[in-house]
Amino acid sequence: MASLKDLRLRINSVKSTRKITQAMKMVAAAKLRRAQQRAEAARPYAERMERMLASLGAAVAGQPDAPKLLVGTGADNVHLMVVVSGERGLAGAFNTNVGRFARNRIRELESHGKTVKILAVGRKGATYLRREFGSRFVGEISFASKKVVGFDDAAAVAAQVTEMLEDGAFDVCTLIYNRFKNVISQIPTEQQLIPGAVPEQDEGEAHAGPQALYEYEPAEDEILAALLPQNLAVQVYRAVLETYAGFYGSQMTAMDNATRNAGEMINKLTINYNRTRQANITKELIEIISGAEAV
Repeated sequence: MASLKDLRLRINSVKSTRKITQAMKMVAAAKLRRAQQRAEAARPYAERMERMLASLGAAVAGQPDAPKLLVGTGADNVHLMVVVSGERGLAGAFNTNVGRFARNRIRELESHGKTVKILAVGRKGATYLRREFGSRFVGEISFASKKVVGFDDAAAVAAQVTEMLEDGAFDVCTLIYNRFKNVISQIPTEQQLIPGAVPEQDEGEAHAGPQALYEYEPAEDEILAALLPQNLAVQVYRAVLETYAGFYGSQMTAMDNATRNAGEMINKLTINYNRTRQANITKELIEIISGAEAV
Protein backbone atom coordinates (compact mmCIF):
# COMPACT_ATOMS: atom_id res chain seq x y z
CA MET A 1 0.00 0.00 0.00
CA ALA A 2 1.41 3.40 -0.98
CA SER A 3 2.35 5.82 1.76
CA LEU A 4 0.84 9.30 2.11
CA LYS A 5 4.08 10.85 0.88
CA ASP A 6 4.09 8.69 -2.25
CA LEU A 7 0.47 9.59 -2.97
CA ARG A 8 1.15 13.32 -2.51
CA LEU A 9 4.10 13.13 -4.91
CA ARG A 10 2.00 11.22 -7.44
CA ILE A 11 -0.85 13.75 -7.24
CA ASN A 12 1.54 16.69 -7.70
CA SER A 13 3.18 14.94 -10.64
CA VAL A 14 -0.15 14.32 -12.39
CA LYS A 15 -1.20 17.93 -11.71
CA SER A 16 1.98 19.16 -13.39
CA THR A 17 1.30 16.91 -16.37
CA ARG A 18 -2.25 18.24 -16.60
CA LYS A 19 -0.97 21.82 -16.74
CA ILE A 20 1.29 20.87 -19.65
CA THR A 21 -1.48 19.11 -21.58
CA GLN A 22 -3.85 22.02 -21.00
CA ALA A 23 -1.26 24.46 -22.33
CA MET A 24 -0.57 22.27 -25.37
CA LYS A 25 -4.29 22.00 -26.05
CA MET A 26 -4.68 25.80 -26.01
CA VAL A 27 -1.66 26.28 -28.29
CA ALA A 28 -2.92 23.63 -30.72
CA ALA A 29 -6.38 25.24 -30.76
CA ALA A 30 -4.91 28.65 -31.60
CA LYS A 31 -2.73 27.21 -34.37
CA LEU A 32 -5.60 25.09 -35.66
CA ARG A 33 -7.75 28.13 -36.48
CA ARG A 34 -5.04 29.66 -38.65
CA ALA A 35 -4.07 26.35 -40.27
CA GLN A 36 -7.70 25.48 -41.01
CA GLN A 37 -8.32 28.86 -42.63
CA ARG A 38 -5.27 28.45 -44.86
CA ALA A 39 -6.19 24.88 -45.84
CA GLU A 40 -9.80 25.77 -46.67
CA ALA A 41 -8.70 28.83 -48.64
CA ALA A 42 -6.22 26.82 -50.74
CA ARG A 43 -8.56 23.90 -51.42
CA PRO A 44 -10.90 25.50 -54.04
CA TYR A 45 -7.97 27.03 -55.92
CA ALA A 46 -6.07 23.73 -56.09
CA GLU A 47 -9.16 21.78 -57.18
CA ARG A 48 -10.11 24.31 -59.84
CA MET A 49 -6.56 24.47 -61.18
CA GLU A 50 -6.39 20.69 -61.39
CA ARG A 51 -9.65 20.56 -63.36
CA MET A 52 -8.61 23.37 -65.67
CA LEU A 53 -5.28 21.74 -66.52
CA ALA A 54 -6.96 18.37 -67.04
CA SER A 55 -9.33 19.97 -69.54
CA LEU A 56 -6.50 21.86 -71.20
CA GLY A 57 -4.28 18.82 -71.30
CA ALA A 58 -6.89 16.71 -73.08
CA ALA A 59 -6.07 18.59 -76.29
CA VAL A 60 -2.37 17.71 -76.21
CA ALA A 61 -2.32 14.41 -74.32
CA GLY A 62 -2.08 12.34 -77.50
CA GLN A 63 0.74 14.32 -79.04
CA PRO A 64 4.23 12.80 -79.04
CA ASP A 65 5.77 15.96 -77.59
CA ALA A 66 3.25 16.32 -74.76
CA PRO A 67 4.77 17.51 -71.46
CA LYS A 68 5.96 14.74 -69.14
CA LEU A 69 4.30 16.47 -66.20
CA LEU A 70 1.00 15.81 -67.94
CA VAL A 71 1.39 12.36 -69.51
CA GLY A 72 4.37 10.93 -67.62
CA THR A 73 6.87 8.69 -69.35
CA GLY A 74 4.28 6.36 -70.85
CA ALA A 75 5.37 3.49 -68.59
CA ASP A 76 4.04 2.22 -65.27
CA ASN A 77 7.00 0.46 -63.71
CA VAL A 78 8.52 2.87 -61.17
CA HIS A 79 6.29 4.72 -58.69
CA LEU A 80 7.36 7.69 -56.61
CA MET A 81 5.37 8.11 -53.38
CA VAL A 82 5.47 11.62 -51.90
CA VAL A 83 4.29 11.04 -48.31
CA VAL A 84 3.37 14.17 -46.33
CA SER A 85 3.15 13.82 -42.55
CA GLY A 86 3.59 15.85 -39.37
CA GLU A 87 6.88 17.04 -37.94
CA ARG A 88 6.05 16.29 -34.31
CA GLY A 89 4.19 13.75 -32.24
CA LEU A 90 1.67 13.92 -29.38
CA ALA A 91 -1.15 13.97 -31.93
CA GLY A 92 -2.82 10.63 -31.39
CA ALA A 93 -2.79 8.32 -34.40
CA PHE A 94 -2.47 11.13 -36.95
CA ASN A 95 1.01 10.29 -38.25
CA THR A 96 0.50 6.55 -37.81
CA ASN A 97 -2.61 6.59 -40.00
CA VAL A 98 -0.93 8.23 -42.99
CA GLY A 99 2.15 6.01 -42.51
CA ARG A 100 0.02 2.87 -42.42
CA PHE A 101 -1.92 4.02 -45.49
CA ALA A 102 1.33 4.59 -47.41
CA ARG A 103 2.75 1.28 -46.22
CA ASN A 104 -0.28 -0.65 -47.47
CA ARG A 105 -0.14 1.14 -50.81
CA ILE A 106 3.57 0.39 -51.20
CA ARG A 107 3.04 -3.27 -50.40
CA GLU A 108 0.21 -3.44 -52.93
CA LEU A 109 2.35 -1.93 -55.69
CA GLU A 110 5.30 -4.18 -54.94
CA SER A 111 3.03 -7.23 -54.95
CA HIS A 112 2.25 -6.34 -58.58
CA GLY A 113 5.93 -6.18 -59.48
CA LYS A 114 6.29 -2.38 -59.35
CA THR A 115 9.35 -0.55 -58.08
CA VAL A 116 8.56 2.01 -55.38
CA LYS A 117 10.57 5.05 -54.34
CA ILE A 118 9.70 7.24 -51.35
CA LEU A 119 10.10 10.98 -50.88
CA ALA A 120 9.07 11.81 -47.31
CA VAL A 121 7.90 15.31 -46.37
CA GLY A 122 7.75 15.41 -42.58
CA ARG A 123 9.86 13.67 -39.95
CA LYS A 124 7.24 11.41 -38.38
CA GLY A 125 6.18 9.76 -41.62
CA ALA A 126 9.81 9.27 -42.59
CA THR A 127 10.57 7.61 -39.24
CA TYR A 128 7.56 5.31 -39.58
CA LEU A 129 8.35 4.19 -43.15
CA ARG A 130 12.12 3.84 -42.70
CA ARG A 131 11.61 0.88 -40.38
CA GLU A 132 10.38 -1.27 -43.26
CA PHE A 133 11.22 0.61 -46.47
CA GLY A 134 14.51 2.34 -45.70
CA SER A 135 16.08 1.15 -48.95
CA ARG A 136 13.31 2.80 -51.00
CA PHE A 137 13.99 6.33 -49.74
CA VAL A 138 15.25 8.85 -52.27
CA GLY A 139 14.84 11.93 -50.09
CA GLU A 140 13.54 13.33 -46.82
CA ILE A 141 12.36 16.92 -46.37
CA SER A 142 11.58 18.50 -43.01
CA PHE A 143 9.95 21.86 -42.22
CA ALA A 144 10.41 21.51 -38.45
CA SER A 145 12.65 24.58 -38.28
CA LYS A 146 10.11 26.82 -40.03
CA LYS A 147 7.45 28.68 -38.12
CA VAL A 148 5.27 29.03 -41.23
CA VAL A 149 5.51 26.84 -44.32
CA GLY A 150 5.08 28.95 -47.44
CA PHE A 151 4.42 28.27 -51.09
CA ASP A 152 8.15 28.54 -51.87
CA ASP A 153 8.81 25.53 -49.63
CA ALA A 154 6.24 23.46 -51.52
CA ALA A 155 7.67 24.72 -54.82
CA ALA A 156 11.08 23.40 -53.78
CA VAL A 157 9.56 19.94 -53.24
CA ALA A 158 7.81 20.16 -56.62
CA ALA A 159 11.08 21.20 -58.28
CA GLN A 160 12.80 18.12 -56.85
CA VAL A 161 10.02 15.90 -58.20
CA THR A 162 10.27 17.58 -61.61
CA GLU A 163 14.03 17.11 -61.70
CA MET A 164 13.65 13.41 -60.90
CA LEU A 165 11.07 13.08 -63.67
CA GLU A 166 13.39 14.70 -66.20
CA ASP A 167 16.14 12.30 -65.14
CA GLY A 168 13.82 9.34 -65.73
CA ALA A 169 13.85 8.31 -62.05
CA PHE A 170 10.15 7.34 -62.02
CA ASP A 171 7.10 6.87 -64.23
CA VAL A 172 4.20 7.65 -61.88
CA CYS A 173 4.11 10.08 -58.96
CA THR A 174 1.51 9.82 -56.19
CA LEU A 175 0.91 12.21 -53.31
CA ILE A 176 -0.25 10.77 -49.97
CA TYR A 177 -1.42 12.98 -47.11
CA ASN A 178 -4.10 13.40 -44.45
CA ARG A 179 -7.00 15.48 -45.74
CA PHE A 180 -8.52 17.67 -43.06
CA LYS A 181 -12.24 17.02 -42.58
CA ASN A 182 -12.86 18.30 -39.05
CA VAL A 183 -11.15 18.42 -35.68
CA ILE A 184 -11.62 14.72 -34.95
CA SER A 185 -11.48 13.34 -38.48
CA GLN A 186 -8.58 13.37 -40.95
CA ILE A 187 -8.82 11.20 -44.05
CA PRO A 188 -5.71 9.52 -45.55
CA THR A 189 -5.83 10.57 -49.21
CA GLU A 190 -4.05 9.40 -52.34
CA GLN A 191 -3.71 11.80 -55.27
CA GLN A 192 -1.94 10.99 -58.53
CA LEU A 193 0.18 13.91 -59.68
CA ILE A 194 2.04 12.47 -62.68
CA PRO A 195 0.58 11.63 -65.11
CA GLY A 196 -2.26 14.02 -64.42
CA ALA A 197 -5.49 12.25 -63.54
CA VAL A 198 -8.50 13.53 -65.46
CA PRO A 199 -11.37 14.16 -63.00
CA GLU A 200 -14.50 12.20 -63.69
CA GLN A 201 -17.50 14.16 -64.84
CA ASP A 202 -20.59 14.21 -62.68
CA GLU A 203 -23.65 12.57 -64.17
CA GLY A 204 -25.36 15.95 -64.32
CA GLU A 205 -22.46 17.46 -66.23
CA ALA A 206 -22.36 14.54 -68.64
CA HIS A 207 -26.00 15.10 -69.65
CA ALA A 208 -25.97 18.86 -69.51
CA GLY A 209 -25.70 19.17 -73.27
CA PRO A 210 -22.93 20.61 -75.45
CA GLN A 211 -19.95 21.94 -73.54
CA ALA A 212 -18.33 25.29 -74.26
CA LEU A 213 -15.34 25.35 -76.60
CA TYR A 214 -12.37 27.50 -75.68
CA GLU A 215 -9.63 29.01 -77.79
CA TYR A 216 -6.33 29.59 -76.05
CA GLU A 217 -3.83 32.32 -76.67
CA PRO A 218 -0.98 31.47 -76.62
CA ALA A 219 -1.20 27.83 -77.68
CA GLU A 220 -2.10 25.05 -75.29
CA ASP A 221 1.42 23.67 -75.08
CA GLU A 222 2.83 27.06 -74.08
CA ILE A 223 0.21 27.47 -71.36
CA LEU A 224 0.90 23.97 -70.08
CA ALA A 225 4.64 24.56 -69.98
CA ALA A 226 4.04 27.48 -67.62
CA LEU A 227 1.18 26.13 -65.53
CA LEU A 228 2.09 22.45 -65.04
CA PRO A 229 5.07 23.12 -62.73
CA GLN A 230 2.99 25.66 -60.83
CA ASN A 231 0.14 23.19 -60.50
CA LEU A 232 2.50 20.57 -59.09
CA ALA A 233 3.65 23.06 -56.45
CA VAL A 234 0.04 24.04 -55.69
CA GLN A 235 -0.98 20.41 -55.09
CA VAL A 236 1.99 19.80 -52.81
CA TYR A 237 1.25 23.05 -50.96
CA ARG A 238 -2.36 22.05 -50.46
CA ALA A 239 -1.26 18.67 -49.07
CA VAL A 240 1.07 20.42 -46.62
CA LEU A 241 -1.65 22.82 -45.47
CA GLU A 242 -4.17 20.00 -45.09
CA THR A 243 -1.59 18.03 -43.09
CA TYR A 244 -0.85 20.91 -40.73
CA ALA A 245 -4.53 21.61 -40.13
CA GLY A 246 -5.18 17.92 -39.47
CA PHE A 247 -2.15 17.67 -37.19
CA TYR A 248 -3.23 20.54 -34.95
CA GLY A 249 -6.79 19.23 -34.85
CA SER A 250 -5.59 15.78 -33.86
CA GLN A 251 -3.16 17.21 -31.32
CA MET A 252 -5.85 19.37 -29.73
CA THR A 253 -8.11 16.33 -29.41
CA ALA A 254 -5.31 14.18 -27.98
CA MET A 255 -4.31 16.82 -25.42
CA ASP A 256 -7.95 17.33 -24.44
CA ASN A 257 -8.30 13.60 -23.78
CA ALA A 258 -5.02 13.58 -21.86
CA THR A 259 -6.20 16.49 -19.69
CA ARG A 260 -9.44 14.70 -18.89
CA ASN A 261 -7.64 11.48 -18.05
CA ALA A 262 -5.26 13.39 -15.78
CA GLY A 263 -8.22 14.96 -13.97
CA GLU A 264 -9.82 11.56 -13.43
CA MET A 265 -6.55 10.16 -12.14
CA ILE A 266 -6.15 13.07 -9.72
CA ASN A 267 -9.64 12.44 -8.36
CA LYS A 268 -8.93 8.75 -7.82
CA LEU A 269 -5.57 9.45 -6.20
CA THR A 270 -7.12 12.10 -3.95
CA ILE A 271 -9.81 9.68 -2.79
CA ASN A 272 -7.14 7.04 -2.14
CA TYR A 273 -5.04 9.62 -0.28
CA ASN A 274 -7.97 10.65 1.95
CA ARG A 275 -8.86 7.05 2.72
CA THR A 276 -5.28 6.20 3.59
CA ARG A 277 -4.97 9.29 5.77
CA GLN A 278 -8.24 8.46 7.55
CA ALA A 279 -7.09 4.88 8.10
CA ASN A 280 -3.81 6.10 9.63
CA ILE A 281 -5.67 8.50 11.93
CA THR A 282 -8.06 5.75 13.02
CA LYS A 283 -5.15 3.40 13.66
CA GLU A 284 -3.36 6.00 15.80
CA LEU A 285 -6.53 6.68 17.81
CA ILE A 286 -7.01 2.97 18.45
CA GLU A 287 -3.40 2.69 19.63
CA ILE A 288 -3.82 5.69 21.96
CA ILE A 289 -7.07 4.39 23.42
CA SER A 290 -5.66 0.89 23.82
CA GLY A 291 -2.60 2.29 25.61
CA ALA A 292 -4.75 4.43 27.93
CA GLU A 293 -6.92 1.44 28.87
CA ALA A 294 -3.84 -0.68 29.54
CA VAL A 295 -2.61 1.89 32.06
